[in-house]
Amino acid sequence: MTRGALTADDNDLARLGKKQDLKRRFGFWSLLGFATSELILWEAVLSLLSLGFTNGGPAGLVYGYVLSWLSSMSIYLVVSELVSMAPIAAGQYYWVYMLAPDGYREFASYLIGWLTSMAWISTIATECIYGGTILQGLMILRNPSYAATATRWQGTLFSWAMIFSAVLVNAVIPGAQPMFEIGNIVLHVAGFFTVVGLLWAYGTHSTTAFVFTTSVNEGGWPTQGLSYLVGYVGSVSLFIGCDCSVHMAEEVERPTHTVPTVIMTSLFFNGLIGLTMMMTVLYNLGDINSVLNSPTGYPFLQVFYNALQSIPGAVALGAVTLALVWSCAIGILTAASRMSWSFARDRGAPFSDTLRKVNQRNKVPINAILIVGACSAMICLIYVGSSTAFNDVVSLNVTGFYGSYFVPSAFLLYRRIKGQIKPYKGQAINIADNVEAAEKSAVTGRAAGLSPNASAADALEAANTTKSTDIIEVEPALNTNAAFALEILAQDHTWGWFHIPGLLGTINNLYACCYMVFVIFFSLWPSVYHPDATTMNYSIVITSGVLIFSLGWYFIRARKEYNGPVIDSEVAAVVVQTS
Repeated sequence: MTRGALTADDNDLARLGKKQDLKRRFGFWSLLGFATSELILWEAVLSLLSLGFTNGGPAGLVYGYVLSWLSSMSIYLVVSELVSMAPIAAGQYYWVYMLAPDGYREFASYLIGWLTSMAWISTIATECIYGGTILQGLMILRNPSYAATATRWQGTLFSWAMIFSAVLVNAVIPGAQPMFEIGNIVLHVAGFFTVVGLLWAYGTHSTTAFVFTTSVNEGGWPTQGLSYLVGYVGSVSLFIGCDCSVHMAEEVERPTHTVPTVIMTSLFFNGLIGLTMMMTVLYNLGDINSVLNSPTGYPFLQVFYNALQSIPGAVALGAVTLALVWSCAIGILTAASRMSWSFARDRGAPFSDTLRKVNQRNKVPINAILIVGACSAMICLIYVGSSTAFNDVVSLNVTGFYGSYFVPSAFLLYRRIKGQIKPYKGQAINIADNVEAAEKSAVTGRAAGLSPNASAADALEAANTTKSTDIIEVEPALNTNAAFALEILAQDHTWGWFHIPGLLGTINNLYACCYMVFVIFFSLWPSVYHPDATTMNYSIVITSGVLIFSLGWYFIRARKEYNGPVIDSEVAAVVVQTS
């Protein structure tokens, strides 16, 4: 790298211990399109309508949506604070390592790294199964005789086709993705107004009393209140994944400002139109029995047909929804591959040497894209054996994502209460000074006999006790947590540009943590009061399986390799050349 080539964004990334490996293709509007198409709230409201309807009914859906939307605002305000402090693709596990007390950070960040990675991979599978089965529903709507021969393995093959196309877009034409995401905003908004307008124009309108006061308890729970809580997971699942923008932080300009702004803008915008779609569908359900027992498998397709009384018209509206689900799958795979690549870069994942490679031609982690796509395709095989077991992957997504948000949020709350986060400084810390201190820490660590991956406490003690005469010639190629420790781990955390100050921020942080515990608890409940093998919620089994596997890998190998995020060996050399 030539003198003067270090940009402000590179400087911020180098401060976090990483060199610029990926290309910064995204600006505000393209990242907003990416976040909007990944969240696709009005489309998700249609696809997941039945989850909250059977336990809660119209009233449960409306009030559950509003509560989930406002509470998600609280959670993502905290996430926005975290990403403004440390805008890096690693996201949650990096923040855990940054904020956790000594003695817990390595193991806690390792588990959160696994949980976040698997949550994203399972979300690809979930979205693509939705896409594949929506396609089957459109085929049934167009040709009702297909309902008798439609099988789950066919839906799985359709989902694989969607995964394959998402892999192609990510690996072959990544340069076109920013413009593609801006186009998604247009389709997203145009599709919304088209669907809403046609339903209101041609639908059979329900009464306000039906929408706001009708409750349903198909799960047979002892009280309606408990039924609401069980069905609430459907509303929660609408808002998961807003951290997609976090994992693109190394590919966006001015991430400390852009990413938090995009997160909150997309959540507010999508939440508003999602609520409008929810009200529109509930006011225009038509015949409820035909909707809930639709041969298409998706109530919203039947709602389209009931309103328009036209198969071509209903298929056209369904095709628009399917196109947006497909574009969402592309974005989810992008975020998932960046998360897995980042975790491999810090040697937390199996086959890290392969996963962390970046293609030098198009500056994307192609190996991570391929492996993440393959893993999600294997998860889709669960659907072939049992649709019930696969539906519990939705609960796994909730458990995985909310677990990955909760741990760093809890540590942030701890630091907040202790007053250990300094005020926003208005500009990035001078990286040259940081790397000089980091080099000193690494060199004194070697002089003191420390290993390259010495703990933060050992590195700091060595830096404070070693005499200046012990300093030997600095090696520009560093790969050490000791170097990383001085800036990030020395109890010197600083708020980023986005920050809720004072007591208000603390209260919001506390509410977000309490709410996430509540959601995780109820996401593990079955949909009926007396479940059998076909109605049991297996998400606890799946989540436990992920954690058990990660623990096994930790004791077999990862504990010897994973010591938390490490500073890239080139960072010091780059700064030397640009200073």
